[in-house]
Amino acid sequence: MANTKKGSYVAPIVVTVLLVVYFCLLMGVCFIPFFPIGVKIGAAVIILPLIGVSIFVLWERVKELRSGELNDLSKY
Repeated sequence: MANTKKGSYVAPIVVTVLLVVYFCLLMGVCFIPFFPIGVKIGAAVIILPLIGVSIFVLWERVKELRSGELNDLSKY
């Protein structure tokens, strides 16, 4: 394993957890009984992929950190 600091994993994980919790709460609010079924389906179609993308981006960042690239700005 490359030389990585455990602290560099904290920020991406915390941000992802906060995003997923926020998206779940947002979707939960949309599933209040008086909302029409179209709103419920629309919320699920929009929010579920956002959760998936957030988790995918976290996975990619963890792979970057494991490969030893602490600063991803060096690519640009």
